[in-house]
Amino acid sequence: MLTVAIIIAVLTALLAAAGFLLAGYSMAGGRRQTLEEARTWQESHYDLSWYDPLEKADYTVSSFDGYVLHAQFLKNPGGADRCMLISHGYTDNRFGALKYAYMYLEQGFNIIIYDLRGHGQNRPDFCTYSVRERKDLLAMIEDSRKRYPHTVLFGIHGESLGAATSIAVLEEKPPVDFVVADCGFSDIVPVLKTGLKMMHLPEFLVYITSVCAKARFGYSFRRMRPIDSLKGNMIPILFIHGADDSFILPEHSERMKNATKGFAKLCLIPGAAHAVSILTNPVRYRETVSAFLAELFPDKY
Repeated sequence: MLTVAIIIAVLTALLAAAGFLLAGYSMAGGRRQTLEEARTWQESHYDLSWYDPLEKADYTVSSFDGYVLHAQFLKNPGGADRCMLISHGYTDNRFGALKYAYMYLEQGFNIIIYDLRGHGQNRPDFCTYSVRERKDLLAMIEDSRKRYPHTVLFGIHGESLGAATSIAVLEEKPPVDFVVADCGFSDIVPVLKTGLKMMHLPEFLVYITSVCAKARFGYSFRRMRPIDSLKGNMIPILFIHGADDSFILPEHSERMKNATKGFAKLCLIPGAAHAVSILTNPVRYRETVSAFLAELFPDKY
């Protein structure tokens, strides 16, 4: 009996140690790109020559807990009373949002890009997969509404973590007119299970890791469910997802489309893996967004 007890104690200790290590890796691991690295990647994948000539304004926004977010305003050269706030993906930074910016400039929008918590120029911090990030985005939205009071059409666009955050913020009933959510997750647990499988680790570790994340960071994975923010939501949403996304499966967007109460569309981009739909088929992507906006705001398009 003593031997069995020792074995159980050792296994418990090993699982706990693994859980704490995985919690640290999933919430605070993963090297964030620098602004220079992100810009270099963007320039190697599409034309970015339009960016430098734009009139810009760099500024910071204080979030709900005093955390400082770095942002940049891109002024539409044609003048605009519309504004699009774009949220990037995990380990990226505000330059990662530029792949979507030109499309919205063509649609007559001014653009706001910013570094999500723990990314870009912001102070290092751990990721809560939409929980705190949702409140940060709300702070950005409220600041944008005050900073640019003449805006008559305000939208938010997110990619991956940014998309999940853009859905999660709807729980706060923010003053936005529409959302475009590209390859967001509805629930972080299935995504982390996929990550464990890629690491050749058993999926059940995600539950141990969740307990350890709660103990270490104060947040369990059970709270990281953007889909729960869609109960009663009436803000229109366009979901876009790569049909060949094997990291965050298209079914995440499908479930969220079915969960929202308001107007919603879903576009799957054939051949697109995770977070590259606009690069895989830019024409289809732009046409989908344009059609969505025209259907919502026929008097403006």
